[in-house]
Amino acid sequence: MDDRMFRNAMGKFATGVTVVTTKLGEEIHGMTANAFMSVSLNPKLVVVSVDHKATMKRYISHSGKFAISILKQDQKDLSAYFAGQINETRKIDFHWLQELPTIKEALVNMVCELHDVVDAGDHTLFIGKVTDLVIREGDPLAFYEGKYRELENNERVK
Repeated sequence: MDDRMFRNAMGKFATGVTVVTTKLGEEIHGMTANAFMSVSLNPKLVVVSVDHKATMKRYISHSGKFAISILKQDQKDLSAYFAGQINETRKIDFHWLQELPTIKEALVNMVCELHDVVDAGDHTLFIGKVTDLVIREGDPLAFYEGKYRELENNERVK
């Protein structure tokens, strides 16, 4: 199979959208990621996958901590900005949690201490121990087949 076929197959898995942020000295860096998941309840661990070529790899490796913001449906512009799809410099008004920048009004803001690092192919898996979080109500920003999607019916199934 070729790379495009594999990417198309992975695009069939609908995901939420997150922005990963960290601070190194006075520098703040963020990136959009949908390769994120929970790993463990005890201890509370999550993982985010970062391309070896991404600047974020160096930032997380050196800072030893990072934050995850799970975006709301109306935060598509922030997702695009941190994915590098908007070519302008913006001053982001962050919500600070345990001295880490997070996206204001996201569904969830969580901060993590670096627990483990695993190289896997052309990406690095950063496993973080969640040390604090904030939860808000709202609808998630979804991503499917390379496009942002909105949930049409978000009623809970019983």
